[in-house]
Amino acid sequence: MFYMAAPQAKGKSAGDNIFAANGRAVALAKEIGEENVVNATIGAILNDAGELVVLDVVKKAYEELTPFEWASYSPISGLPDYLNICMEECFGESRPEGYIRAVATPGGSGAIHHAIHNYTAPGDEVLVTDWHWGAYKTLIDDPKRVPGFYQLLTADGHFNKESLRTEVRRVLKKQNSVLVILNGIANNPTGYSLTDDEWKEAVDVLSEEVKGTEKKAILLPDVAYLDYSGERQASRRFFKCFGGLPQNVLVVIAYSLSKGFTLYGQRLGAMIGVTSDKDVAQEFADINQYASRATWSNCNTAAQNLMIHIYKDPAKAQELIEERLKYYRLIQDRAAIFMAEAKEVGLKVVPYVSGFFISIPVKESKKVSDFLEKKHVFLVPMEKGLRLAVCSVPTRKMKGIATKVAEAIKEAGIVQ
Repeated sequence: MFYMAAPQAKGKSAGDNIFAANGRAVALAKEIGEENVVNATIGAILNDAGELVVLDVVKKAYEELTPFEWASYSPISGLPDYLNICMEECFGESRPEGYIRAVATPGGSGAIHHAIHNYTAPGDEVLVTDWHWGAYKTLIDDPKRVPGFYQLLTADGHFNKESLRTEVRRVLKKQNSVLVILNGIANNPTGYSLTDDEWKEAVDVLSEEVKGTEKKAILLPDVAYLDYSGERQASRRFFKCFGGLPQNVLVVIAYSLSKGFTLYGQRLGAMIGVTSDKDVAQEFADINQYASRATWSNCNTAAQNLMIHIYKDPAKAQELIEERLKYYRLIQDRAAIFMAEAKEVGLKVVPYVSGFFISIPVKESKKVSDFLEKKHVFLVPMEKGLRLAVCSVPTRKMKGIATKVAEAIKEAGIVQ
């Protein structure tokens, strides 16, 4: 085969089993009818009619934008009002103590990209949980970093701080710093959420492992599903534990408008840095603005102004909260149906708290998913199990899924 690509790009491709499974489900639905197919692959909220949910307050705000507000360039770092609102909206009543700066990014993915690019060196190992969003690997691998893994949960279903400690200690023996990605609020793909105490344990592990050394630790909480993780203020209390950290511990929050504002395709978010050091905060703003100019340049101006419009009107801001609550409850109701049935049929499930997904731990997940697809049920096979997108399955279709999964596991000759 003849190549034109440079060595660092040679042979790379980005196949996606989520879109592949969705494609098969859509094709089958066209053939035998949508009512006869369960498509539990899509990571976006669909209502019970099977339609993509776009929040009403968001639609109205878009209609109110002037041509200048949706067509003009925004500053490289983002509109100042937008960045201030991102910080307020992210933290709520639980803003941590310290110096806090924000830079606009194209979704949470942009924040993760910059954190890897600016806080690790080529060849460095970046730590993620064993249950994780598959794109983390691509984001780590593309700039020639190496993914490493720590266990999200203990055998009894709690955050595994000792696994985190072991892996952080191992990495710091060979590197000057460690970047830890923790999608610990309504985790994709499991729906597990760390308690406030467990978040503090994670912070304490990093602080303890770099204490009295010249080593550095960067914690990246991916909070993409924050707004569907529980009661608004209670679900944000864990942010308080990011205050008053040692100088050599930095928190970089990946904040996204994709889910909380149903703006998946508008590609907007922010990276929010929290540090006890004023100079580190300025460095954060400077280097990430520079990296933005060198990659995507400006972010989506229309979506920034949309957020500004909503939050400058208290009535609209309240409407946003109420709409999110409506869909949070819808997803929770769907999940409850599945979890109750799973218990009845003896199907093991990763502890679910909230969020878009539930995971079923099983070996040879692709083999099991093949048997499921014969039953017209489409889940996403992953390395450690199957992912069920409760966010996108109409409530009327939830009953029976757990039974079919249990049957498929048995038919595949696999023991959970």
